[in-house]
Amino acid sequence: MAANIIDGKAVAKEIKQQLAAEAAALRVAGHPVRLVAVQVGHDDASEYYTKMQARQAQAVGIDYELFEIPTETSQDEVVGQVLKLDSDSSVSGLILQMPLPRHINAAAVQLAISPEKDVEGVHPENLGRLLTGGGVVAPCTPMAAMELLARACPELSGKEAVVVGRSTIVGKPIALMLQYMQNSATVTVCHSRTKDLAAHTRRAEVLIAATGLSQGRWQRYLQQRSSGKDVGLPDLSPLISADMVAEGAVVIDVATNYIPKGFDESGEAIKNDRGEVALKSVGDVDFEGAMERASAITPVPGGVGPVTVAMLLKNTIACAKAGR
Repeated sequence: MAANIIDGKAVAKEIKQQLAAEAAALRVAGHPVRLVAVQVGHDDASEYYTKMQARQAQAVGIDYELFEIPTETSQDEVVGQVLKLDSDSSVSGLILQMPLPRHINAAAVQLAISPEKDVEGVHPENLGRLLTGGGVVAPCTPMAAMELLARACPELSGKEAVVVGRSTIVGKPIALMLQYMQNSATVTVCHSRTKDLAAHTRRAEVLIAATGLSQGRWQRYLQQRSSGKDVGLPDLSPLISADMVAEGAVVIDVATNYIPKGFDESGEAIKNDRGEVALKSVGDVDFEGAMERASAITPVPGGVGPVTVAMLLKNTIACAKAGR
């Protein structure tokens, strides 16, 4: 029997309806919610995300501003401008757009955003609060994963949960969240180099994948090619194959890998009509294969991604309420 597909778009729509009501109430009370995104220099991908953020924020009644800083601006000047925005009482939350120019230390600029306005939930203080059950905000992607998991598997008490991925802002927070819930799971944290990964994933009643391994392999392949190395085609197969998924497991695929749709006979990535590499979006899990074994699974795209944006807006409103 095929797994139920966990519809992230539908969940995000439901969440944003509630957030719109909260934002409207704050506005009526004289406390409009204002989100400011800081962009240093120009990046095509970042421009896409800021436009998307603006649409989503405005749709729920959050005022959105893109604060643009020239590429050549020094790190000290960038930090100073972020500190100025952070001290502005009309600003509910701040988000630092990535990537930054090479001469800018991202961690240093990120620390200029106070925990109270850290809508991404990545300030060390907010991450540290996860150890004791969480604070006002948490990292958006883990929040999205947990939101979808709660709907697909409301009773987690004692279940075997395996998290594949150990990043500071995704894998580790998810593992902590699974443990501090009232009905907590038994959690194992693995990664792409775990010996006999399948032995862990096959016993998982809840499987959360968050490595982005295929994306990393594709990027390394491009770097090697550009440096003149003669390398074979990269292995872009899913980290977690169908036979690594337990029967009846709930699978939350957090990863988003943008990889080629295929390669031609000469070994070159297939191009689109514009002459660019034709990319597709996939997760860490073999979706089609896992569909035949899991009880529920998130698609990529359309799963965790849309809810992550909703969590960013939720954090922004939470920061606005806490700062009143």
